[in-house]
Amino acid sequence: MLDVLDTLRERGFVAQVSDEAGLRAALSRGSVTVYCGYDPTASSLHMGHLVSLMMLAHLQRAGHRPIVVVGGGTGMIGDPTDRIEMRRLLSLEDIRANMDGMLPQFGRLLEFNGGPVPALMVNNGDWLLPLGYVKFLRDIGRHFSVNQMLQHSTYRQRVESVGLNFIEFNYVLLQAYDFLQLYREYGCRLQIGGEDQWFNILAGAELIRRIEGGEAYALVSPLLMTAGGQKMGKTARGAVWLDPARTSPYEYYQYWINTADADVERFLGLFTFLPMERVRELGRLQEAEARDAKEVLAYEATALTHGEEATREAQRASRALFGGEGEAEGAPTTTIQAARLAEGVRLATLLVDTGLAPSVTAAARLIDQGGVSVNGERVGSPGARIDEGHLRDGAVLLRAGKKRFHRIVVE
Repeated sequence: MLDVLDTLRERGFVAQVSDEAGLRAALSRGSVTVYCGYDPTASSLHMGHLVSLMMLAHLQRAGHRPIVVVGGGTGMIGDPTDRIEMRRLLSLEDIRANMDGMLPQFGRLLEFNGGPVPALMVNNGDWLLPLGYVKFLRDIGRHFSVNQMLQHSTYRQRVESVGLNFIEFNYVLLQAYDFLQLYREYGCRLQIGGEDQWFNILAGAELIRRIEGGEAYALVSPLLMTAGGQKMGKTARGAVWLDPARTSPYEYYQYWINTADADVERFLGLFTFLPMERVRELGRLQEAEARDAKEVLAYEATALTHGEEATREAQRASRALFGGEGEAEGAPTTTIQAARLAEGVRLATLLVDTGLAPSVTAAARLIDQGGVSVNGERVGSPGARIDEGHLRDGAVLLRAGKKRFHRIVVE
C-alpha cells in the first residue's frame, strides 16, 4: 500500500521535500503533527487555499494530526512573499472579523471533533502579540542572516523594485517562530505550504534544529497554473471564494465545469478524494465525453466546499442553462423592484448591476457584438430596455457570452 507521502506525490501535491528519507521514516513510525498557516487577509478562504487544505485532509485521513494556524499575529504584518507591493495593514477589528468568516470553512475538509486524530485550530496572535521585542530579537533574531534573507528571490526582488520595509522583513522570523512554538507545545514536526513558502518553512525547521536540536521537515506543493497559463482560482471577476455569499455554489460549480480538457485529470487528483484509478479513467475521456469528466470534477469539488444539497441545485441549474434539462433556479440571481421593471430598465445597466459587464460602455459593446441574449433570444440593440413583458415564470434570464448567466426576479 502507498504511504501518505507517496499518495501526495501521486496526486500531484509534492514539489519539494526537505530530508525526504527522514520525513518518510517519521510518517511511518506513527502519527506526525503537521501545520499550515492562513493569514486572515479576507473574510473568506479562496480556491488558492484548497491545495494546502486538501494536503492536510489527506494527512489526517492517514492518521496524522493537522493544525490550522490562523494568523491573528502575522496577519498584522502581511506576508511579502510573491508580492510586488506592501499588503494593506489590517486593524485588530478587521482581523477578528476575517477570522470569524474563515473558521467554519476549515471544517468542510478537516475533522475537528472526532476521529482518532482530531485537527486543532490555533491563533498565532496568542503567542506573537505578547512577545517582548528586545527579547525576541535576542533569542530568535540572532539565528537569522540578513545576507541569506536577501539572497531569497522574494526579498531581493522587492528591494530591487519598490523596496522592502522593516515590518515585512521580520515576517520570516515570525513564521519561523510559529513553527518553533508549535514544535514545543504540540510536537509539530512538519509544515506544509505552497512552493513560494519554501524559504520561510525551511527557516522554521532550521530554527528548531538550532534552538531545540530537533528534526523538523518542510513539504511544499507546486504553485498551480492552468493549462492556459493563468493562476489557478482566478477569473475575470477576481478570486473564486469558498464563501457562498462571495462566490455562489452555482458560480463555483461553473468554474470547475469550465476546466480546460488538459487540466481535468490533474485537478481531479488534487481537488477530489476519488481513487486515482478513477481519476486516470476520467482523464482518458476525450472530446464530447470529456464533459462527463468535468461534471464529476465539478460535483465532487463543489460538494466538498458547499455540501451535497447546494451542489445538486448548482448541477440542476447548470444542466438547465447549458443542456436544456433541469431547473435554472440555482443560477446567480438579482432581485429588483417591480416598479423599476415596469418602467423599463436599460439592458446595459442590468448587465452591470448583475456583474455580467464591468461598465455600461462595455455592456453596450457586448450587446452590439451579439454577445447578449435575453430569455434565449439574442439582443442586438445597445439601447434595448427590459420590462415586465420579458418575465418568463417570474424571471428574466440574461446571458453574456457563452457561459455566463444571471436571473432577474421581481421583488
